[in-house]
Amino acid sequence: MIRFIKKKYHNLVSDQKFTEILTGSVWALSARVIATALGLAFSVIVARLYGADVVGILAVINSFLMLATIFTVLGTPTSILRLIPEHLAKYSPTSAFKVYRKTQYMVIGISLVTGAVFYFGANLIADKVFSKPHLSYYFALASVFIVFQSIMQLNTEAVRGLRLIKLFALMQLLPQTFNLIFLISVGLFWPAKDGPVYAVLFGFATTGIIGWFIMEFAFKKRMQPADNVSHMTGSAILSISLPMLMTATMAFLIGQTGVLMLGMFRSEAEVGYYAIAVKLAYLTSFVLNAVNSMAGPKFSDLFYTHKMDELFHVAKKSAKLIFVTTTPILLCLMIFGKSILGKIFGQEFAIAYPALMLLVMGQFVNSVAGSSGTFLNMTGNQKIFRNIMIIAAGLNIGLNLWLIPSLGINGAAFTAMISLCFWNLTTLAYMKIKFGKTTGYFPILAN
Repeated sequence: MIRFIKKKYHNLVSDQKFTEILTGSVWALSARVIATALGLAFSVIVARLYGADVVGILAVINSFLMLATIFTVLGTPTSILRLIPEHLAKYSPTSAFKVYRKTQYMVIGISLVTGAVFYFGANLIADKVFSKPHLSYYFALASVFIVFQSIMQLNTEAVRGLRLIKLFALMQLLPQTFNLIFLISVGLFWPAKDGPVYAVLFGFATTGIIGWFIMEFAFKKRMQPADNVSHMTGSAILSISLPMLMTATMAFLIGQTGVLMLGMFRSEAEVGYYAIAVKLAYLTSFVLNAVNSMAGPKFSDLFYTHKMDELFHVAKKSAKLIFVTTTPILLCLMIFGKSILGKIFGQEFAIAYPALMLLVMGQFVNSVAGSSGTFLNMTGNQKIFRNIMIIAAGLNIGLNLWLIPSLGINGAAFTAMISLCFWNLTTLAYMKIKFGKTTGYFPILAN
């Protein structure tokens, strides 16, 4: 295994065509590794000191915030990643800033309205949707922070659009860093049971505010009074953003429906067990996300300059990097997963081991498929990918409704595995039919 990894690493670093993606990925990947470690430390502290119930409450609140912000950002984190470089290239930094500012105000306005609606509907959400009236305070509290979560997402992608790779890496670190700092501070000075909830929410708020100042400073350094400006209307921005909203919504449903439905049908403790299993199984997702963050613009550039051979060469190299870096992690989780759950998080969490195994199998297929979704989005096939994700989300919801009431966390994990396998394999099949090649990589099949 070590010789295999060394060989693949040498092939990656010696490929000049892949250097740009690899260099950027190193920064993004390093930040995600540290952020993941900080996130795990946060989870271990909460699990050990506050118990599975609080872990479950945090998981439900996080899923609630993720769902709310999908609709408040309206796909703009993806569209701003395209619009900022486009305006920088065609017009000027001032033109790019005007687009960013208009998008920012639009997101803030929608977030405030959405937050107000959820704030006044918190009792209804807790009682009628989750059948847990005692959670109404937490839903109301989280509603106040929707605007900060939305701005945080927008600014993180806007920094990337400016190609400020080191600042992008910093933005990945800030939420988990502040979560941990606030958790320790709250624990020392105000040891309340709901301290972790406050720590997470204030972490999001601090990151959102800092991201705002970073963007202001980064743009104003580049702007000149004589800059050429192309004004873009809000409707024009939305026309680009809204199609991306659907894909983001479906991705959320696939990733978070299990947590939300467990919150509806099972206890907070069971939600907590599942949330920890998901956190461990998704350790490899930071690799995929880091590579995708650098590969996406490269895929688009090569496709629209008709360099198809180079495009698939880079896509395969990206897939190899994902496979080589994620497979050892997944193997460790399969072998030592039960010990990790019991000894690190507490013996009660060992019950989540079967669910962890199912989630790991789904993540393995996700790794083998490479940057399949990013490839379709960057090559003009976003509608096909959207349709695949809609079907996968429908399958996910149906299976969760059927399996969670009777099987609990194992039903949620099985459903997550099936959904991941379905959309990845369907995407690869579509690529094979259309292009004759895929982004997938598995050593035996590759050879």
